[in-house]
Amino acid sequence: MILQAYDFYQLFKTKNCILQIGGSDQWGNIVNGVDLIRRKLQKESFGLTSPLITLASGAKMGKSEKGAIWLNEELFSPYEYWQFWRNTDDRDVKRFLNFFTEIKISEINDICDREKNINNLKVILANEATKILHGEIASKKAEQTAKETFEGNGLGVDLPEIKLKLSEISKGINFIDFLSKNKIMSSKSEARRAIGNKGLKINNIVIDDENKTIEIKDFKEKILKISYGKKKHYLIKII
Repeated sequence: MILQAYDFYQLFKTKNCILQIGGSDQWGNIVNGVDLIRRKLQKESFGLTSPLITLASGAKMGKSEKGAIWLNEELFSPYEYWQFWRNTDDRDVKRFLNFFTEIKISEINDICDREKNINNLKVILANEATKILHGEIASKKAEQTAKETFEGNGLGVDLPEIKLKLSEISKGINFIDFLSKNKIMSSKSEARRAIGNKGLKINNIVIDDENKTIEIKDFKEKILKISYGKKKHYLIKII
């Protein structure tokens, strides 16, 4: 709290920052900054807070939460961004259509009254939210990739990619090491558990061998797809 107040003070002093914006849970920190500026500089500054956006589960949406969403394309591809909204809890869909799309409230009410399939509403949410950040073309590509991946067992050309040099794969790569190194799984132990639970696939084939080695023969036209559960898919490409 003291450090954040001092941070606001320094921004005010060196950058002429007169307003700090944050979630309602940051009100105390912001007020302390305003008070510090008043006491040390005898000048006025301001704070603005907004209500926290919470999920139906009660968890807040934020970068400190598990499964945080990022706007930077390098941290979160348009497809991953689209998938985030497509996987919204059923209970949050209508609320998020109001929060995160530019569809008019009256139109959202009409759509929700007319459309009884919640998954179709999730696609609308994903399309509209992705369009705002990444543009309509990227949004349509993400939807098409999802259809190819989940409905047609295709590779999905817009899936997150990991690139390998031919020299790296020529002697084979330990599957578990690869999953951990490339952050597909958070750790080797998690990868082993996923294999034990039959949750990992290569090219839609379940992997049940912890000692699996990725080899050139696993690639089809220099491309291999790794799937973790039903929702996470990655393309591995030889360059």
